[in-house]
Amino acid sequence: MSGFSLFLLLILILTWFAWWRQRHRHEKWLADVVAAIGIKHTEAHRLVQEVTTARLAADQLPRERGLHEFFEAILNEIRQGVVIVDAEMRILFANQPLASMLQRPGIHTGRSLIEELRDHQLTALVQQAIQEQRRITRQVQMFSSKTATAANLSGRYFLIEAAPILNSRVGAAWLMVQDVTETALTEQIRRDFIANASHELRTPLTIINGYIETLRDAPALLPRCLDTMEKHGKRLARLTEDMLCISRLEDATTPLNAEPFEVRQCVQDAIDHLAPMHEKRDTRFVLDFPKKNGLLQGDRFYWDQIFTNLIENALKENLQPGLVITLSGQWSDTECVLKVSDNGTGIPAHDLPFVFKRFFRGDKHHSSAVKGTGLGLSIVKRAVEAHHGTITATSQPGLATTFTMTVPV
Repeated sequence: MSGFSLFLLLILILTWFAWWRQRHRHEKWLADVVAAIGIKHTEAHRLVQEVTTARLAADQLPRERGLHEFFEAILNEIRQGVVIVDAEMRILFANQPLASMLQRPGIHTGRSLIEELRDHQLTALVQQAIQEQRRITRQVQMFSSKTATAANLSGRYFLIEAAPILNSRVGAAWLMVQDVTETALTEQIRRDFIANASHELRTPLTIINGYIETLRDAPALLPRCLDTMEKHGKRLARLTEDMLCISRLEDATTPLNAEPFEVRQCVQDAIDHLAPMHEKRDTRFVLDFPKKNGLLQGDRFYWDQIFTNLIENALKENLQPGLVITLSGQWSDTECVLKVSDNGTGIPAHDLPFVFKRFFRGDKHHSSAVKGTGLGLSIVKRAVEAHHGTITATSQPGLATTFTMTVPV
């Protein structure tokens, strides 16, 4: 053993001896005091032990307080809301994320759970967990509150998990709250999309199969059957293409093929593509774009889809002759505002909030022969948003229906 190691060992021994001597002196002093006031030796020994225990507990208190503050800080950092309640449903602890989730400045301890959270579903779940002594998980939807001071959480979805604290002597329980509104709405959109897509696919397939059976029984109807089957076959192909287009737009891993292009030329190409729909209907197009610098940085493929769908939508919704469709663009240093407007029958006010929803069709005043897939405006909205832009729709039936797109330059 080296001299330095011996020196350290000697220091440790001397430190331990000094501590032991001080403790022994303290215990002897305490024993002398209790003996001087007439306490028996056994009682003095017990008193010394109790004082020593109390002293150790006093030393442990700051450590426990620090540990409590440490765990409280951790619970305030997680995203889920956490509440601890006693058997009477009084709040013992609530972390800050819960207050933020419920749009409250804070959660007051000491008050009942129903007074603070204002939803009987949460209280009932905790009571059930305590009564059945097991963990319970449930997804709930918040309803509008009649209390003026309550936050507006109507329609939001929360995943609630409650369980008793098994080692607690006071019947306490914990409650964890997680906002899953986005996930729940996404799942609802998925279910609606599958249901609507199945219906849209089934209808033309049923018609095609029906005409195949008709041809077997009446070959003379071949021309009529072929025309109908061709129309619905094209509808199936269009629906498939539209669904694939939405899928590509929603795929964040697929980048846009952004390059500068002339917007006026893009609009003219869309008009030429739809010539069979408007040539015999006396439709007039008015284009108002700058002769120079009318460029936009974006994916030309999707902008072809945007203008084609908007113009086609106007043509399908207005079969009467004399329709005027106006397309314009205005540029500034930071953004470009593009508008597609027509003077047709317009969109009813109660349908406006839903025109960009997938498979949505409003009140139909035209023939089913021009029935679309119901995905055109949804593709338009997705494509504009993919270019970090916004789109809005306004309508004054009989006067003007306008789709306004604002995209950054």
